[in-house]
Amino acid sequence: MTARIPPVLRPEHPSARSLAGLVSEFGLEYTGSLDGVEITGVTLSTNDVQPGDLYVGIQGAHSHGASYAAQAREGGAVALLTDPAGAELAKDSGLPIVLVSSPREALGEISAWTYRTAEHPPLLFGTTGTNGKTSTSYLLEAILKQLGLVTGLSSTAERHIGDLTVVSRLTTPEASEMHALLARMRESNVRAVAIEVSAQALSRNRVDGITFDVVGFTNLSHDHLDDYADMEEYFAAKLPLFQQDRAGRGVVSLDTAWGQRVVEQSHIPVTTISTTPGVEAEWMATIVDEQAAYTEFTLTGPEGRSLTTRVPLIGWHMVANAGLAIVMLVEAGFELEAIGHALEAEGGINAYLPGRTERVSGQHGPSVYVDFGHSPDAFLNTLAAVRKFTPGRTIMVFGADGDRDATKRHEMGRVAADGSDILVITDHHPRFEDAASIRATLIEGAHLAEHQPELFEVSPPEQAIRTAVGMAREGDSILWAGPGHQDYRDIAGVRTPYSARDEARAALREAGWE
Repeated sequence: MTARIPPVLRPEHPSARSLAGLVSEFGLEYTGSLDGVEITGVTLSTNDVQPGDLYVGIQGAHSHGASYAAQAREGGAVALLTDPAGAELAKDSGLPIVLVSSPREALGEISAWTYRTAEHPPLLFGTTGTNGKTSTSYLLEAILKQLGLVTGLSSTAERHIGDLTVVSRLTTPEASEMHALLARMRESNVRAVAIEVSAQALSRNRVDGITFDVVGFTNLSHDHLDDYADMEEYFAAKLPLFQQDRAGRGVVSLDTAWGQRVVEQSHIPVTTISTTPGVEAEWMATIVDEQAAYTEFTLTGPEGRSLTTRVPLIGWHMVANAGLAIVMLVEAGFELEAIGHALEAEGGINAYLPGRTERVSGQHGPSVYVDFGHSPDAFLNTLAAVRKFTPGRTIMVFGADGDRDATKRHEMGRVAADGSDILVITDHHPRFEDAASIRATLIEGAHLAEHQPELFEVSPPEQAIRTAVGMAREGDSILWAGPGHQDYRDIAGVRTPYSARDEARAALREAGWE
């Protein structure tokens, strides 16, 4: 069975816009007749075409989307937007063709016009960085709900519209999907939206046509060097979010040196936050109590303002994310005192973060955590957090993505080995790579560690978690890093249904634990 691809969320009652109006508004060239043609949606995929759509043909890695214009027409598309090369391919499709030099670069603004998302927008919060984007977005949404707002969320894990939840396709959806999502949120009276913004989203125009009220920067560490030549290029891909056409204000964490560089190169007003003693930031987040169920911290800022609250997660990095979320709200105009009162009423931030150091075990036996972390820095922070509440041994299970940044695999293995007593190396999404080869590279990295744990290579991951649970005793902790919230594995291009949470719970039951 192949895992179901999550749906694209669109407005249920779209308002039609004339194709002639689009051409006039943007001063575009066209072929064919525009008379009476009205569009109600925008899509890049023939699989997602709905009646009334403007189909957008973009040059892909293997083919040009305009080649499928006739198929799009059969699905109900009423017009095509493409470049001159695509227009030549689609000249016999029977669709009126609107011409632009770069369909991808035009997609955001045209989607915004089609769905009217610039008209009376909600409060928009965007978070970027290597790690912590998802957690900060969930924490933002949780606090906004506690403040009494109807909220929306777009993250790696899920999309939320009020109480409606669907699993995500991409960290940041394509611009056409993003504006459709915002339009659907407007129908549901959403007043504030937290959006996770990846570097790829900025490089590939996925948040074009959106102006955020406040944006946040978490950190930067080794990742995505399959998409970017080096760390400098990766860093440069984040910076456009801090430009005047993208956002009004920014909040930047100084917990990595890259944060100061964001401040220096930002073209919008920014405020700073840190959890690191001695760092000169306008806001400081300081841990005051750590328990297995929560971390309590105090946030202090300018003019003696302060707030003490709890985040229902372990680790200093989660305090960094929560502090960033709160300061982003302050920058959006919420009073710190009002935020404090709302959080105090519920004993802290009332958030559930799927697959983020998520404990899936019972009261007895080993503690088992499922986490989405897939970078060396994420491993380092999460292992440290788990170890702090582990009286026994720390056992780690992990694999690495295939067809993704291979340059980080040695460091992933090294950090995992240094932070664990027992290490089980297994598979994750091999995609079109050889899974055994990926594991071999991770094992090489583990052997570079100063500390050498007991090391096991176990494939597939269903057996790996059972091996880990079989070795675990009362007081031990197991961290299964990589799969987190995801409900599938990608093997040779096929999405196979799969849940790390379900597998971990089944392994515990089979071993005799609750």
